[in-house]
Amino acid sequence: MRIGALEAGGTKMVCAIGNEKGEIFEKISIPTKTPETTMPEMIQWFQSKKIETLGIGCFGPIDPDKDSPTYGYITSTPKLAWKDYNIVGAFEEQLCCPVGFDTDVNGSALGEVTFGQAKGKKNIVYLTVGTGVGAGVYAEGKLLHGMLHPEAGHILMRKHPEDHYEGKCPYHKTCLEGLAAGPAIEARWGKKGIELADKKEVWELEAYYIGQALVDLILVLSPEKIILGGGVMHQEHMMPLVREEVRKQMAGYIKTKQMDDLDNYIVLPSLNDNQGIMGALKLAVDELELEK
Repeated sequence: MRIGALEAGGTKMVCAIGNEKGEIFEKISIPTKTPETTMPEMIQWFQSKKIETLGIGCFGPIDPDKDSPTYGYITSTPKLAWKDYNIVGAFEEQLCCPVGFDTDVNGSALGEVTFGQAKGKKNIVYLTVGTGVGAGVYAEGKLLHGMLHPEAGHILMRKHPEDHYEGKCPYHKTCLEGLAAGPAIEARWGKKGIELADKKEVWELEAYYIGQALVDLILVLSPEKIILGGGVMHQEHMMPLVREEVRKQMAGYIKTKQMDDLDNYIVLPSLNDNQGIMGALKLAVDELELEK
C-alpha cells in the first residue's frame, strides 16, 4: 500500500510516502508560507506519488470532530494565513482519496504507540517543547479529543519564586508555553536556547516548569509512559533535571512502579524524529479502513 503522510508544522510541511508497516520510502520538506503558496506544491507532490490514502498531523488548534461543520479545518491558529482553513477538504478535493486528520502531537503520540516504545500501552502522553508546547494524549486505547483536543501547552503554571519574566503567551502570559517554550527562553534571557547550553540556571528553570506540568498531567491522566520531544529536549542535560523536578514536586504522593523508575517512565522519542510522520501513516490507514 502506498500511503501519504503530512506533518504540517508552522515553519515547514514534511511530506512523506510510506506503508502500513511504518516504513518511510521518501520524504521532502516544504516551507510553510500561505495556503495559496504551499498547498499547490504539496498537492502536486502527492498527486505524482499515486497514493491510496493520506494522513495529516497538523498544527492547531484544529477541528477533529467529524460531526462538526468545520471538521478538517485549522481554526483559531495564531498563524493567521491558515486561520479557518479547510486543509482536509482541499486535499480530498484534489487527491480524491480518504484523508485522516489530527493534531501534530496526537500524531506523534500515535506513532510511538503504533511503532515505537509505547507499543502495547493504552495510556500515554506525548509532550513537545519547542517553538510552542503541545501535548498528544492516547487514553484507554485511542487518541483523546473530547470537546476539541488536548491543549496542554496552555495549562497555567505556578511561577518559580525567582522568575520575574511576565510570560510570552499573548493569551495567558504564564501558561506552560508562555514560560517554557523557545520564544520564552529567548525573551527571558536575551539569547536563543542553543546559545545558552552552558547556563545551568536556564535549564533548571525550564525543568521546574516542565516538571510541574508533568506532575499535573500524571495526576489528571495517569499515563503509563510520558514521552518528551521538541527542540528544548535536545539539550542533553534536560531529561535528568525534569525527572528530578517530577520526583520533587510529586512529593511521594503517587507510589507506582513507574514513579519508582522515572528513567524508563519519562523518556525521549524513539523513532528518530519520524514519530509524527509514522503517526500520520497510521491516521491514513485508519481512515481508509473507516471508509471501506
